[in-house]
Amino acid sequence: MKQPALPFWQVWNVSFGFLGVQLGFALQNANVSRVLSDLGADLHSLSLFWLAAPIMGLLVQPIVGAASDRTWNRVGRRRPFILGGAIAAALGMLLMPNAPLFVSLMAPMLFGGLMLALMDGAFNVTMQPFRALVADMVPNEQRTLGYSIQALLINIGAVIGSILPFLLTNVIGLDNTAPKGEVAPTVTWAFYIGASALLGAVLWTVIRTKEYPPEEYNRYKGLTAVAPAEKTSLAVRLGNFWQLFINMPKTMRQLALVQFFSWFSLFIMWVYTTPAITQYIWGIEAKWFDADYLHSLAVIPTEIAAAKGAAGDWVGIIFAAYSLFAALFSIVLTRIANKLGRKLTYSLALLAGGLGYISFLLFQNTEIVHVNLFITQIDIPRGALDLIIPMIGVGIAWAAILAMPYAILSSTLPADKTGVYMGIFNFTIAAPQIISGLVAGQILKYVFNNEAIYIIVLAGICMILGAVSVMFVKDNAE
Repeated sequence: MKQPALPFWQVWNVSFGFLGVQLGFALQNANVSRVLSDLGADLHSLSLFWLAAPIMGLLVQPIVGAASDRTWNRVGRRRPFILGGAIAAALGMLLMPNAPLFVSLMAPMLFGGLMLALMDGAFNVTMQPFRALVADMVPNEQRTLGYSIQALLINIGAVIGSILPFLLTNVIGLDNTAPKGEVAPTVTWAFYIGASALLGAVLWTVIRTKEYPPEEYNRYKGLTAVAPAEKTSLAVRLGNFWQLFINMPKTMRQLALVQFFSWFSLFIMWVYTTPAITQYIWGIEAKWFDADYLHSLAVIPTEIAAAKGAAGDWVGIIFAAYSLFAALFSIVLTRIANKLGRKLTYSLALLAGGLGYISFLLFQNTEIVHVNLFITQIDIPRGALDLIIPMIGVGIAWAAILAMPYAILSSTLPADKTGVYMGIFNFTIAAPQIISGLVAGQILKYVFNNEAIYIIVLAGICMILGAVSVMFVKDNAE
């Protein structure tokens, strides 16, 4: 029995909650390095704190994927996990910027790291079922549309989340400077707003999407209903999982190499863009990111705190820019992929991202210019303003990374194991970030002498290698 096509707005509703999830995720990406630095983390140790994110993804997503494959209850199949993860993520977002309040329990920096782990673990609980929900609800001929809409919503959420601290500083008027050992008020309130938006958007999907009951789902997917399996031991379940892992579709293995280079690069961008542009464009020396040096001071000089605050806010703007360009590219992504083929589209998009990272080197102009952003007016270095240009390439790559591997992969997965294989596929996202987290800080310290701009260039080289790797992927649809 053929699965019916969904009206456009129903496809939209299936993924709408991802807007809120990505809003929270964008706040994390643009501000966690800033928060941890304010709480006392060394520049080269930032990537080690960020390891919490991919490790949580590595542990959580396969477990949640397998569990959601087996779940059928009154709430649904994927929706219970989506809602539960959103609640936990919102809690982490409310607590993280308040780390200094928990100093009696543990060091604020350690508390901030734990809240990062909670947030990212919860984001992963929510994200994985969203990926599988599209595969469940959207028929194969609408699959590229479904994941393109998801990418569009992800990037709308990312734009909003990225610019929140900037808006709170330059429109609302909150202070964006952080006293020693504390978090700037703009970041704190941005996390509060993000937690509320996350819950609201996820509730929209949970309420507006009705998942297929088991019998109907099995008919659409051509599956034979089976009796509930008897409980098995952990060893047996791990053995079954290992068998699925080693027998993964060939296309998944080929995509893994592309994913390695792509996500190695993205992790570097999220961790080191703030110190990179603070040093390279605002002219702040690397010593102002050294925890030992900062601890030796009674207070941080006003001009240093102001420059770091301004650079941190501007990172939100350029992250919003790449998310906006990604959202716009997502609108035409399906049409371009249908014309050029998914592989060529994917490869060219990654190439654009790699060139975007490398071109950061071209934008060091410290001349102060007055910029009218319509909602506010600010004075910033010319080089910072010009960074909007490479964000076009980064945004194109990000849109493709969010949609194309899933569109290529989904047609190769067995319908009754989509969730667990989507979870296994998250290994190809988490593993390169873990490797990046372990080595990037050491490369920055010992190869680049803590000059963070050069680690961004390294990210660009890796993204170009990802573009080359796409050509070795077999796309069944082509």
